[in-house]
Amino acid sequence: MGLKIGCDVGGTFTDFLVAWEDREPEIFKVLSVSADPSAAVINGLTEIAASQEPAMSLEEFLGTVETIVHGTTVTTNATLTRNGAKSGLITTEGVRDALEMRRGIREEQYNNRYTNVEPLVPRYLRAGVKGRLRRDGSEVEALSLDDVEKAIDLFKAEGVDAVSICFMNAFINAEHEQRAADLVRERMPDAYLTVSTDLLPSIRFYPRVSTTVLNSYIGPILNDYLEQLTGRLSRNGFNGLLLIMQSNGGVMTPETARKTAALTLLSGPAAGPGAGLVYAQAHDQDNCIVVDMGGTSFEAALVTGSPVLVNEGVIDRHRIALPMLAIHTIGAGGGSIGWIDEGGLLRMGPQSAGAVPGPVSYDQGGKLPACTDANLVLGYLNPEFFAGGSIKLDVNAARAAIKEHIADPLGMSIEEAAAGMYRVACNNMAQGVREVTIKRGFDPREFPMVVAGGAGPIHSCMICEELQIPFQIVPRESSILCAVGMLMGDLKHDFVRTFFARLNTIDWSALQELVANMVDEGAAMLVDENIPAERQQFQIKLDCRYQKQYHEVSVDIDREWIDAADLDAIHAAFHAEHNRLYGYSLQEQGVGVDLINVRLQAIGITEKPDFREQAYEGEDASASLKGERDMYIFSEKAFRPVQVYDGHKMRFGNRVTGPAMIEQVTTAIFVSDAYDCVVDKYGSFAVYEKGREDLVGTELSGGVA
Repeated sequence: MGLKIGCDVGGTFTDFLVAWEDREPEIFKVLSVSADPSAAVINGLTEIAASQEPAMSLEEFLGTVETIVHGTTVTTNATLTRNGAKSGLITTEGVRDALEMRRGIREEQYNNRYTNVEPLVPRYLRAGVKGRLRRDGSEVEALSLDDVEKAIDLFKAEGVDAVSICFMNAFINAEHEQRAADLVRERMPDAYLTVSTDLLPSIRFYPRVSTTVLNSYIGPILNDYLEQLTGRLSRNGFNGLLLIMQSNGGVMTPETARKTAALTLLSGPAAGPGAGLVYAQAHDQDNCIVVDMGGTSFEAALVTGSPVLVNEGVIDRHRIALPMLAIHTIGAGGGSIGWIDEGGLLRMGPQSAGAVPGPVSYDQGGKLPACTDANLVLGYLNPEFFAGGSIKLDVNAARAAIKEHIADPLGMSIEEAAAGMYRVACNNMAQGVREVTIKRGFDPREFPMVVAGGAGPIHSCMICEELQIPFQIVPRESSILCAVGMLMGDLKHDFVRTFFARLNTIDWSALQELVANMVDEGAAMLVDENIPAERQQFQIKLDCRYQKQYHEVSVDIDREWIDAADLDAIHAAFHAEHNRLYGYSLQEQGVGVDLINVRLQAIGITEKPDFREQAYEGEDASASLKGERDMYIFSEKAFRPVQVYDGHKMRFGNRVTGPAMIEQVTTAIFVSDAYDCVVDKYGSFAVYEKGREDLVGTELSGGVA
């Protein structure tokens, strides 16, 4: 394997992991550039080149790079800030308002003042055209190409940059959509075009039209960004492979990303759960909770054997019906701003100071106190060693801002106010973990927590105490976990086809033919990406439901069951999954089961970097002791001297007793007085509840159980 780089562009920092073939991986972080994210990528690569021995120019360094895997928040930010392309929609006459009416279900049903989210396409740019298909795909009314022409005339007059096409029942017969698309391509060759049957040929109109519109809305933004990025890389000598992280935890080529921009809406955080599982497996754990606290946001995800995948999601209240990892995101990061609400209660976020101006202590013009400022006042951050000393933090400025905006209004000391900010932020994040565990029927106490992000390990002990989680793992690469995960990702392509049938009367030959065609389509895409047959895998799911139910359950299926027409195996899998999710099944009652959709994921296995195991060096961590610093201890509600260790010098088997602080260039790990810590065989920090050495027995005895 040649030199590979994982690059994760976040709201505050852009992270890099450089995976060498013959030495330990290296971590780099640079400040993000919100106006031009690709500039931060080049800045980071330039810094990496200059750090080599001997120093290299950017052109020389990029000439040695085989693969760059890149995660981006460009499309997410465009959606959240409503800065996408000016878009038009061509749809079936009479249903253009479905985009605004949605499913007719108000998210807050008891809030009479609650209004629908503003559609991404305004009503005057939603054009209904004559032409209708029955649910079996037969034509009721011919498509009116004159109406399509009129819609195109409107779009051209209004300066529309992106067009979506979505017709009723087109998922079963794409002819009308494709004819309209041909006309749009002919008359608007420069417009970004999304056809629903190309992107999402499945039943249910609102999710399909919403997903189609989202793809067009952000498509030109991603196109422009990739054009800038690939151009800059090419001009600076990069001739290797560029891959883009997608929301399902896999990677794809830039060419695929350009056509299916909506697949990148969770591009950055989607890499984290897969990487977290790798670290958990070092402790013989196949299940874990993965959390990532960066400068702007906090993400939580659940892994049960593999990262939990969902078939639908919501971004800024807009429905997207493409497979994605089940990641819950809240506005809680190092830059989250503390403020007092109308009721006099302390709040943290979701507003963030970002990279510029950043927290007050950055001394870049920030005026409002942020979570980082509170951590500094509490002693959890070394003002001379933040980002390895490259950023000097101003303690006095942080104290002044907390005093003015938090302490004085609440009538408390600066230290009490900082402690309150810290606790509120941790409570917010604990609630985020509950969203992906308790609300899905899982007990968080039964899962180890893998902690990531530059700010995550400072807060993780309090989060785990709140949730009664006894064991957490802080990877040595914690601050750039998503960048690590990008190098662990495989090429993935998702396909869905609607196939409505009662299972006990299903046409097996038709189902077998459909699955074979989907496999062939996926294999062809992987071959185009130079993935040989022996590194191709195909996973099949069936969306099923009990007769007269509304919501489906996705069930993992072996292809052999379909080829053998094994109805009993499919029935058993569905009943078991329904029982796991909802606590009951209707198997004994003999209720019929309907098949709605067939899903297939085509996977191309990529080369991945190896994690190097360390030699056991005993429990004594005194060689890495840096000194002591006063820190706030919540159980005592007071400051006390706490030992500080150099995390880069700690080795497999080294143990510290909490409270303690373990500092690295890109993160700091606060081990509270309720926990102890030992370094595992990969150099990660295993933090466990006092008295629970059994959770990390192999690490405490040189790997001998």
